[in-house]
Amino acid sequence: MSASDTKLEKQKKHHKPSLVGIAVAVTIAVIAGLIFLFGGFDPETGEATSAEPAADQQTLTD
Repeated sequence: MSASDTKLEKQKKHHKPSLVGIAVAVTIAVIAGLIFLFGGFDPETGEATSAEPAADQQTLTD
């Protein structure tokens, strides 16, 4: 047996913002994962790549 008055079009309208939000969150997670996998990891050292702090880059000339 099914419900007699389901109002499918109204339900689609009410759920659309939630489904769009979920799709956006999944897309951002996939992009972040790809960046981490291919661009943010140095396979030679096994460490995450990042810029060195400014204090470590300066050489002392005393």
